[in-house]
Amino acid sequence: MEPIRVLIVDDHAIVRQGLRAVARVLPSLEWVGEARTGYEAVAAVAQLRPDVVLMDLVMPELDGVGAIAQIKRSHPGTRVIALTTFADAELVLGAVQAGADGYLLKDVEVAELERAIAAVYAGRPYLHPEATRHLLQATAGPAEPPARLTAREREVLALVARGHTNRQIAGELKIAEKTVSVHVSNILAKLELESRTQAALYAARAGLVAPDAAGT
Repeated sequence: MEPIRVLIVDDHAIVRQGLRAVARVLPSLEWVGEARTGYEAVAAVAQLRPDVVLMDLVMPELDGVGAIAQIKRSHPGTRVIALTTFADAELVLGAVQAGADGYLLKDVEVAELERAIAAVYAGRPYLHPEATRHLLQATAGPAEPPARLTAREREVLALVARGHTNRQIAGELKIAEKTVSVHVSNILAKLELESRTQAALYAARAGLVAPDAAGT
């Protein structure tokens, strides 16, 4: 497989240097560039077309949440992992609502960072358990049981929430991958969600998966 092309965005040079070093020593990753601000990140994505962006959230001028929203509007296929020093409820919720595919704390181990990048690159959500806890606290009460979903759609949603790809879901449920894709699209439309990450959160709130199993 070709390495996953990674763009690093952080306003602290030492953090960029550390992440760059990690990306360069892992054969599964390829460092393609970096940015210091949200505006630079938006421009860099347009120019470099990375597969995955590691996005700091607290930056001057355009912050990470604003940058994620702009990147997702212009380049919806680009995966973004929010990467910050603390799991503040408002920050986590803002990042997910903006379209972040994953959320990690900066003290993450290298192995978990590599897993998270591989997961979001494959189209799976990846949320640090602490981020999931804050997301559940930040949303008002549990989600209503997904009565609008069929039994099969509830099965698919639970597997999406556990981080399964469409191919893995197809194998688990013994159905065609294209059928899974249709189910996922229907689930997002019925629940008025925009991403698999938001779907994972909904499933945790609705009790379809344990909170610590959502997006990991």
